[in-house]
Amino acid sequence: MTARRDLLKALALAAPSVLGLGAVSRALARDARDARLIATHVCQLTPETTEGPFYVDPQLMRSDIRDGRPGYPLALRLQVVDAGCRPIDGARVDIWHCDAQGNYSGVAGQADGDLRGQAFLRGSQMTNPAGRVAFRTIWPGWYRGRTTHVHFKVLMGQRSMLTGQIFFPDRFSRAVFDQRPEYARGSTRGLIFNDRDGIARRAGQGAYAEVTQVPGGFEAAMVIGLAAPRPA
Repeated sequence: MTARRDLLKALALAAPSVLGLGAVSRALARDARDARLIATHVCQLTPETTEGPFYVDPQLMRSDIRDGRPGYPLALRLQVVDAGCRPIDGARVDIWHCDAQGNYSGVAGQADGDLRGQAFLRGSQMTNPAGRVAFRTIWPGWYRGRTTHVHFKVLMGQRSMLTGQIFFPDRFSRAVFDQRPEYARGSTRGLIFNDRDGIARRAGQGAYAEVTQVPGGFEAAMVIGLAAPRPA
């Protein structure tokens, strides 16, 4: 209970603008030739999960995907490895997720209306020799019937190797939704957490990021394990 109170207090006081990826970027550069793994749940294959209806490829190679969208800052680090825990260099990693109010960019029919032509909270990066990428984003919001998550796709060339979803410990989502005004809703009907989300349950612990509170936001890290490519 004390830890939760401390987390809530920090969320209430933190200035969202202070979190950057400077330290993360320096770590990526420093360890570019180092295969150290950035999180646990490793040496296992990451489960494939549904792509969902909102995949759009805006062809934006970038680390900062916020486009001014309000929300609690999140530095997301991912590392792509093969079944033997060897890092994969030169893989393309796409991520996309909803904003604080549950909207996806690039598609119509969202709570904020027709968002085609927008690309907030979408982006791609190429893995470095350590298999790593880093994104600067916000803590995802929620929409009816789904727990908090980030979608990802790993491609080699034009070939999609894995489509999955990244999940987070509920205590962080609860704290953000309770404390941050960007996530406030008139009703929480339809809000669910991991234990009630069928996709999260089927994916298991290997699809969960490790989350750490850092000054001004959260840092999350996950290792993505790919099966060996099948012969063409």
